[in-house]
Formats: sequence, structure tokens, C-alpha cells
Amino acid sequence: MRYVTFSLPSAPAPRLGALRDGRVLDLSANGGPPSLLALIQAGPAQWQRAAAVAEAMGDAGHLLDAVRLHAPIPRPLKNVFCLGLNYAAHARESAAARNRETKIPDIPVIFSKTPTTVNGPFDDIPVDRTVTTQVDWEVELGVVIGTTGKNIRAADALAHVFGYTVINDISARDVQVAHGGQWFKGKSLDGSCPMGPMVVTADEFGDPQAKRLQCRVNGTSKQDASTADMIFPVATIIEWLSKGMTLEAGDLIATGTPSGVGMGRDPKEFLQQGDVVETEIEGIGTLRNRIGG
Repeated sequence: MRYVTFSLPSAPAPRLGALRDGRVLDLSANGGPPSLLALIQAGPAQWQRAAAVAEAMGDAGHLLDAVRLHAPIPRPLKNVFCLGLNYAAHARESAAARNRETKIPDIPVIFSKTPTTVNGPFDDIPVDRTVTTQVDWEVELGVVIGTTGKNIRAADALAHVFGYTVINDISARDVQVAHGGQWFKGKSLDGSCPMGPMVVTADEFGDPQAKRLQCRVNGTSKQDASTADMIFPVATIIEWLSKGMTLEAGDLIATGTPSGVGMGRDPKEFLQQGDVVETEIEGIGTLRNRIGG
């Protein structure tokens, strides 16, 4: 299944939909779940019911071009969990950009982005130039937790995944440096987490460690890699995150970015007003966001 959160010009409130053959099926109609988060939290029996409803709807629904797509989970219950330095080549470019010796992490490097960072797949990214002048891109595979768990073994971890999405971990590099290299503030500016354009369920997505991910700025390729290059694969990330800490249904995880970010280039490159950033993951789709002023 491919789930979206959408609205119509005549009904601007976001609602749950399923995408099939270029049409958006309204799953919130007739007493269905009001949101993707509500569906996830309702559990596997409700997931099966939603899939059956979508199948029964046939080719009904709205043309994709006639709806507005929102972030699949517009307001997460808590911060988005994020992995730093989870691709070796990115760890090396990050160290070089800061004139430091490269150290490949022995355990996952974890930080977070606040719920107010979440942004739509085609919405503008707001940038306050009095706060940052060094806005950077980071294409990442997003993981949506489906079933709650704690101290989850890596062997069982993927069974806790509802699905996958695309995340752009927009980062204010100068804010990161100003805060002593502590990442939270520089990663948590409003609107700095575009997400979507859909969530593809785990059964349809397949192996999360065998997908191409790309980022383009104004049509020029900046990042092009494979999730196979992750230092810590999705199952290991879930194992580490859940040690002594409950992961809840609907939680979001951004799994890290490959090399090619602006900070690591010579000379450095940062996003300017009017730039268009496209972040794409094989099997899911493409975010397309314009940098605002």
C-alpha cells in the first residue's frame, strides 16, 4: 500500500488516502481513519481493513494532480529521531569540512528534529536569513514505526516497521557551529524536515538496504548513493534506539544521509532563495521544495 495525506481545494483539512494508478482514494470517508497516524496506531487488523477498503474502491477517487499532498504525518507525537554520520563517505566529508580526523562511529550517532520541522513534500522551505545563511540539503530514508516496542532485537526489528518515506534533513550549518557542534538547534528550524510524498508499506517497499537515494539542486545532481552503504542498517538503528526506550507506533526515524552535502564541497555550497531541491528514493518518490526567504 501507498498511503498519502491529502486535501482538496473544496476541503482543505488533511485526510488519509491511498494512492493507486495515479488516483487518490479517500480512506477517511464514511467513518474511516481520519489520519495516517490514527491508522498506524489502530494496529495491524485495521491496516488490513484499510487495504481491503482501498481494493473495493476500484478506480474511484481523485486524480493525483487535483489534490494537495501534505507530509504523511503532518504533526508527529514527538521529535523525529535522526542518525548522524551513518554513511562512511559522509562521515569523512564532514570531518574534512571541520578540519578533523575522520572517526567512523562505533555506535549510532543519534539526535532529533522537533515536530515543528515537518513540512510538506512540495511546500516551500522557510528560511530566516537573520538566523542562518548556510542552509544545506540531506536526502534520507525515513522509517515509520508500526508496532510499539522496547529492547527490540535486530532480528525482529523490521517486523516493527509500518513503512518508509523520503525525508530531507535540511540543516543550518552555521547554527550547528555556533552551538558548539551540538546539532539539535541547527536541525530544528521550522519547516526544515520536508517529508513524503507518501509512505510505502514495508511489504511493498521490500529490502530497505537496497534502494537508490538521490538529491538534486536546480536539476544538478548533488547526492547519489545506495542505502546499502549505511554503516548501521535500519534493523540495527531500531535495536539501538529501543534499548531502554520505547519506540511507539507512528514514531519517525531519519536514517542518515550519504556524501555530497553542500558543507562538504570545495568551495562549500549552500541553498539560496528560489533554489529548488529534489530528494528522491527508489520505490517511494520525490520531494520537490523551493527555498523561501
